[in-house]
Amino acid sequence: MIVVVDTSVLAAELLRKRGRDLFRHPQLRSVIAQDQWEETQHELPKRAKKIVGHGHLSQAQVDLLLGDVDELFTSRTIEIIPSSAYEEKKELALRRVPQDPKDWAPVALAMTMDAGILTRDGDFLGCGLPTWTVETLRLELEHL
Repeated sequence: MIVVVDTSVLAAELLRKRGRDLFRHPQLRSVIAQDQWEETQHELPKRAKKIVGHGHLSQAQVDLLLGDVDELFTSRTIEIIPSSAYEEKKELALRRVPQDPKDWAPVALAMTMDAGILTRDGDFLGCGLPTWTVETLRLELEHL
């Protein structure tokens, strides 16, 4: 099963063990649009800093966690797809998410790869593509 992972889900789930375990499921191919990856790279350090600031983890623990996150990408467990692979679908994708034009890249990538979108963002509802929540995807993978 292929899913395009939206930034909001990726940034949140990468910081959770259960999320990283989900991305490692052998029946799941997780991909992210290059544009969304750039946004995730900006968001992850901010969230990690808050985790340390709130005393949930030490800086050393967060550094280990971020190393585990890096491994998900170096091993291609989560693949970053270059914009050249999906940009030809940009115009159509923009029509599919008129309420938030910044969401065009995951829609274009999902159309290109015939995939669903893993998201918490209601802007993807009605875009003509399957959408998954973390919870429903996890349940589905349990039955594959």
